[in-house]
Order: sequence, then C-alpha cells, then structure tokens
Amino acid sequence: MHLRTYYPTVVLSDIHLGTQHSKTVEVTNFLKSINCDRLILNGDIIDGWHLQKSGIGKKWKSKHTDFFKVIMKMMENFGTQVIYVRGNHDDFLDNLAPLNFYNVQIVKDYLYESHGKRYYVTHGDVFDTITTQMRWLAKLGDIGYTFLLWLNKIYNARRMKQGKPYYSLSQSIKNKVKSAVSYISDFQKELVELARAKKCDGIICGHIHHPANTYYEGIHYLNSGDWVETLSALTEDENGNWTIRYFNELMQDIPSEERVTEQITIAS
Repeated sequence: MHLRTYYPTVVLSDIHLGTQHSKTVEVTNFLKSINCDRLILNGDIIDGWHLQKSGIGKKWKSKHTDFFKVIMKMMENFGTQVIYVRGNHDDFLDNLAPLNFYNVQIVKDYLYESHGKRYYVTHGDVFDTITTQMRWLAKLGDIGYTFLLWLNKIYNARRMKQGKPYYSLSQSIKNKVKSAVSYISDFQKELVELARAKKCDGIICGHIHHPANTYYEGIHYLNSGDWVETLSALTEDENGNWTIRYFNELMQDIPSEERVTEQITIAS
C-alpha cells in the first residue's frame, strides 16, 4: 500500500467545484496521497456563481461531495486543520466569515506564520478592485474562457488515448497572449505591494490560475495555481521551503489500483 506523503502545510485554490471543468477526481486523488497538519483552501473551491446560475441540483455531483468527505477523513485521521479563505466565486462565505468550528476556520483572509516569516494569505480577487486596467480575464469573458477550457478537454481526451499525460493547452495559449501576460504581471506586482503594506515577508494567493514561487524585491510571491487548467498545489516542508506540486508528477508513484475514479469510495 502506498504511504502518504507528509507536508506540514498544503495550499489549494481555484477548484471550482460544481463546474464541468473542475478536475475534482484529480484533486481528490492528490488529497488521498498526502497528509498534512494544515490545509489552506484559498478561494474558489466551490463555484457559487455557476451553481446559482445553473442550479445546484443539476451541477453538484457526488464526486464534489466526496472531495469534502476526503478532507473530513484527513481531519479525523490526521488532525488536519482546515483554513477556508473565501474567493470571489465562493463569496457566499462572506455571510459566515469569520467562523470557527471543530478544526475548520472560514475567513476572508489569513495571516500565516512559519519559521519566523509572516505570509498574508488572500485569494487575490482584491486585485480586481485595485486596478481598472488590463483586466484580461474580465475582458475575455465567460464565453471565451469556457471555449478555451472546452478545447483543453477535447485536446487532453486525445492525449489520454495516446497514453500521454495531461497538458494544459488553455494555459499555454494564455501564456502567449500579450494582454494576459500583462495582467498576470500587474497582478503579481500589486499583491507583492499589498504584502509589503501589511508588513509581511510574503503573500500566498490564487485567482489567476497561474502557479508561481518567486521573489519580487525581497517579498516572497506564492500562487497555488488551480484544478481547472494547471492541476497544481503549494506545499511547505518541515524546513519552511515552499514547492509547486503538479498532479502529473505526484501521481507517477501512486499505483493505479489505489487511485480514485469517478465513483469514489471513502474508507472507514
């Protein structure tokens, strides 16, 4: 039986549960392969916008519920602390935050301290209120972005038949669009300044579906990416070192018989 990999802290964001493009099975496989002391869910875990528009009964599947069942098992079996930071797509949590119950915190933002460093944790949609220019994601709109994700799905279905690993075609296209690159650059710079203003050593965010682990003028910028396009997470080791983890790399050592399929059974 495969042994779970231990990380003191894991950060996930932008899973968008409730949408057809959410890689729910993949992120659940990731969670079943690890244990951690602290799991930070950094916004847009549930896509409330989509569920409200389409109806929760039509779009919410059993695999979405099973994702939370796995987290509850982590809390029960490993004592994992869960910090759920609201995002713009799950802004319905504004009516609850801040809320503490059992081993779960629901918050609008979070201050994480580790190994003598302070990190400001925010989903990142605050950037959209800071600037009124280069809002690439907003200008592209739901139709264009949904088309990219549809194209990505078709492309990867062909790759799977050929025995090739997942590849984010949509992310590759975005990386070549000048306005998208400018948006990402502006986003990173603004959030770094936000961390500096809050007297933090770094910032941990999501929102733009673009994983990163870098420094800007001494401020540590971390972005956990997403589980729609890049299938990535942030992990911190016992020495305080951060790493971007990609699903394809993580699953190479997991036997196929231990992986979750569309129908997930939670062991007791």
